[in-house]
Amino acid sequence: MKLNSLFLRCLNIEYTNVENSGSYAIESIGSTLYIYFQGSDGLTDWKNNLDFPAKVKKGQDNIGFLCHRGFLRVWSSIEPYVTPHICNKRYKSIVIVGFSHGGALACLCHEHVWSLRPDIRNKIFGYGFGAPRVLWGLRSLLIRKRWKSFTVIRNIDDIVTHLPPALFGYFHVGTLLEIGTKGKYTRIDAHRPESIKEELRLYEK
Repeated sequence: MKLNSLFLRCLNIEYTNVENSGSYAIESIGSTLYIYFQGSDGLTDWKNNLDFPAKVKKGQDNIGFLCHRGFLRVWSSIEPYVTPHICNKRYKSIVIVGFSHGGALACLCHEHVWSLRPDIRNKIFGYGFGAPRVLWGLRSLLIRKRWKSFTVIRNIDDIVTHLPPALFGYFHVGTLLEIGTKGKYTRIDAHRPESIKEELRLYEK
């Protein structure tokens, strides 16, 4: 599926809402599991977005890493609902997709899938459209390898993809794919879904 198609599906799919304003969707196409995370939708989401002190997240291998506390809180609420789908061995590939706030959740979900499904690690793909930074601190290879097939898509001036500031110790994992043209949008307009859709269309045509 092309990036533009994944993004449109992420915007339009029907979401399930759980604790801490967590919103996710599950879609099964053949032997591929798609997991989607919604962008910010309400005051609780924004409170979590701004709760950026780092907190330890323990991986399934007991090797922890530090990440954004607010995003971790929301992901921890969603995790029990999506884990049974992730562990279902009928799925031979898993694709994780999120926009904005949902892109941060997709980042944390990607690590969870990587930990739980070592049998399909070469068939796990994650995409964070307009995603903020999630991890904090040391950039060890042992940790970063978990996001080898995760891609952050940045419409180049998008302010959200530059938050929390790198100066505060936060960083993107995986591959950073920049689309668009510098100066074409304001930093806020570059984050709007219609702007990202247009730049994805131009990137993939």
